[in-house]
Amino acid sequence: MGPGIEFEWKKYLFIGKTHNNLKLDENSEVEFCQEYKYLGVIFDTSGIDDKEIISSVIQARKCIACLNRILWSKDIRKERKLNIYNALIKSSLLYVSETWRLTENNKRRVEATEMDALRGSSRISRKERIRKITVRQQIGLEEPIVKEIEQNQLTWYGHVQRMAEVRLPKITLKWMPKQKRARGRPKKNWMESIRKAMNERNLNEGQWEDRKQWTLGVGQRRTRF
Repeated sequence: MGPGIEFEWKKYLFIGKTHNNLKLDENSEVEFCQEYKYLGVIFDTSGIDDKEIISSVIQARKCIACLNRILWSKDIRKERKLNIYNALIKSSLLYVSETWRLTENNKRRVEATEMDALRGSSRISRKERIRKITVRQQIGLEEPIVKEIEQNQLTWYGHVQRMAEVRLPKITLKWMPKQKRARGRPKKNWMESIRKAMNERNLNEGQWEDRKQWTLGVGQRRTRF
């Protein structure tokens, strides 16, 4: 740094169990933090994204609460309600969903939020016990929101794979930690969801090189559920 320029160190995030302040020299020390938010995304010491997904669900539910009177209104057509849902609720719920780990718990959280919005838009109470697929059909949606998340993730995966090897997203995708993992069953990671979504659509390694064919394959219906 040039003369007269002062740089103030903030805090740093360490992924793992060891949490110590980072010493730069005898007089400089950077304090660690448990979590921080960057571009609206929550990162914490666990290295997993459950907290971020829960945060997105909470934001979407707040949006549903604000729009509740509109969603349940008799005077607004379902088509208009669907536009409102897509523009305000779903966009909030799926923010940066391209990077989510789609565990079963995370799927249930997201799907439950989606159904709350769609039931209100269709004026269907939970007590009526109408099937989810019927609720979606009444509002004009054929597929659950999880499929859209999978499509977004596959689109992003193909985009990263087409990048040059020196690009940071490509380096991050291929990076493997050198440290041994802890005992016990390993947590489900992002690539497992990607491989599963590819298998369900009969997509193979290398097909992403043809952007048009990859896009068509990503958008096709899953062969098994």
